[in-house]
This record gives sequence, C-alpha cells and structure tokens, in this order.
Amino acid sequence: MKRKYFVTSISVVLSLTLTACQQKNNAAIGGESASDTEMLAEATKSDKTDVQEIIGKDFYSKGTIESVSDVAVASRISEQIVMLGVEMGQRVQKGQVVVQLDKTAVEDKILNGRAELERAEYQYQNILIGQGYKRGAFDEAPENIREMARINSGYNTAKAALQQMERQLSYCTIQAPISGVVTQLNAALYEMAAPGETLFRIVDTEHLKVCFDVLENELQPFDYGTEITVAPYAFLEDRHHARITAVSPVVEKNGVVHLEATLTPHPHLKPGMAVIIAYGNID
Repeated sequence: MKRKYFVTSISVVLSLTLTACQQKNNAAIGGESASDTEMLAEATKSDKTDVQEIIGKDFYSKGTIESVSDVAVASRISEQIVMLGVEMGQRVQKGQVVVQLDKTAVEDKILNGRAELERAEYQYQNILIGQGYKRGAFDEAPENIREMARINSGYNTAKAALQQMERQLSYCTIQAPISGVVTQLNAALYEMAAPGETLFRIVDTEHLKVCFDVLENELQPFDYGTEITVAPYAFLEDRHHARITAVSPVVEKNGVVHLEATLTPHPHLKPGMAVIIAYGNID
C-alpha cells in the first residue's frame, strides 16, 4: 500500500514539474514574439518619421524612375558579328552604326539572285515573242498577257527573291534606333547573331519619368499638370520637380491608381532608382 502511494506521489510531482516548465517556455516564447512585433512596429514608425522629417510632408509615396524610351537592339538575320561598335555605358546617337554583320553569304545570294532574274526575264521575252509580239514592242501586249508571261517564266518569283536578299543585305548594318546609353550588352565580336535575340539595349537617359501609385482616396490632388517633388533615396537631400502626365483610367484591385510624371534629367537620376514622391513643394 505504501509503495503504491509513493509511486503515485512521484508521478504527481513530475507532472507538476513538467507543466511548470512548459508554462515558463511558453511565456518566454510569447515574450520574444511580442518583443519582435514591437521592434518591427517601432522600426516602421521610425522609418516613416524619418522620411516625414526629411520630406517635411505628411503625405508621401514611393516611386521608381523609368526611361521614356528603352529599346532592345537585335539582329533580323543569322550572321557573324564582324564589328561591334559599342561598350557598356557608351552613349550613342540615333542612326549611328553600332553593329556590322558579315555580308559575304548574303552578297553571294544576291549574285545568284540576279542571274536567276536575268534567266527569268529572257524566258518572259521568249513567251511574248512566241505569241507574235516583237522584241522592243512588248508594251503593245495587253497587261493580262504580259502578267501571265511573267508568272509562267518565273520572273515575278525571281524578282521578289532578289528584293528579299537585298533587304537582308541592309540588315547586315545595324543602326541605333534611338539616342541613349548602352546597357545589358550580351553580344561579343565574332559571335553569331541569332534573329530576334537581343544584342544589347539602349536607354534614353535624357527623357525620364517617375512612376508611382496612390490610394484612390488620395487621388483628388493629383491631375494632369500637377506638380510633385521627387527625392531619390540615394540622394535624399536632392529636390527634383516633375509634372503629372499620365493618370491610369482604372483603379486596381488593391485600390491604387497608377500615375506617371515627366522628370527633368539630372546626373543623380538614373532609370530604376527608388524615389520618394511628395505632393507640392518640399522645403
């Protein structure tokens, strides 16, 4: 009887001890979670306070600088690159020759195409002569007869093929479609250029815009021509002015409206930069 009582007592003591330890651990975990939450809230509040102190405005939004024109430069044909006239970060002008592809294969095709066109033209003349029209007086034949002669001789097909080859020859010289700065350079000298594959991009850094979102209940102050002030995170002491040039005609599912504003170029402003947007002037 005593032995049974002793075992039961030990079980009760162990159970109480384990329960107390568990409660202590839970309290510690709960305290840590509460502490982390408070720290996060305090950091967020601090970040917002810092921005407001710097900007001097209660209302602000975050945005991104983008280029008005960002163009991918690609080849239309598959040929070897024999001249690559650009480097990363280089400024180019619209119409400047930036890439030259090997013309040898295309020029050979053009020679064969011209010979084929001459053969087809000779066959065309023979068809008209066979129908009683004299050489040098083919214009006297009705248009429908001449068209049938061109089709039967292969003249139209040979002429179209030659024109296509001549266009391919022009594709061997690639010019800059816009003025700007070279980025994302993927091409290398003497590599094969694949049709449609981007060789590099040209970004127009002289024409910038800032893109940002506002909640629909904050939209009222913003309209076409509204002046805003922009401060890049990298240079928070800078103050750049912009004017609203685009307002999205729809409200997104999350209740925001997209806006865009033209931005005057500045050495500190680069496409892709994160910025702070404030309504009106920032002191």
